[in-house]
Amino acid sequence: MSLHGVEEKHAALPERRVSTGERINVQRKTGRLQQQLAARGVRLTHQRRVLLQVMETARRHLDAGGLLRRARRIHPGITRVTVYRTLDLLKRHGLVDELDLLHLRGGAHFYESHGPRDHIHVACLRCGRVREFESRLYEKLKAQIEKDCDIRIKVARTEIGGYCSACQD
Repeated sequence: MSLHGVEEKHAALPERRVSTGERINVQRKTGRLQQQLAARGVRLTHQRRVLLQVMETARRHLDAGGLLRRARRIHPGITRVTVYRTLDLLKRHGLVDELDLLHLRGGAHFYESHGPRDHIHVACLRCGRVREFESRLYEKLKAQIEKDCDIRIKVARTEIGGYCSACQD
């Protein structure tokens, strides 16, 4: 077994992907969140559209402060209240995940829009680097849990902490 829980002989197969520190499920085309909110009858102000664009194109996990800073580069009038209200709206509609990433950065929470596949957040407990790992094996595990527990999984959040190769003693 490798560090990633997959046999070494399968390492080169497209059955799994590991990020190099950026998000795996970055949206290639913006507008998915806007479309989903519009379909639910949610009013989309210009400020909300900017926030949605920033979230969909973020290459790293953003906390509310990071989201605000990036959004203000596009629209300087965006306020912290608008950020929190938009995040709350997106969470209520099940369109974003709120992550604590093992509390590596204190009590900060990070937000990411749902991508096409669930993934595992793998964090170094020393340097704080967060990578994403997705695998067909993880999908099989979720299917087994659904079957064994007679539940339909709607949310799956998995975080793993350890020491990256640069931080190992």
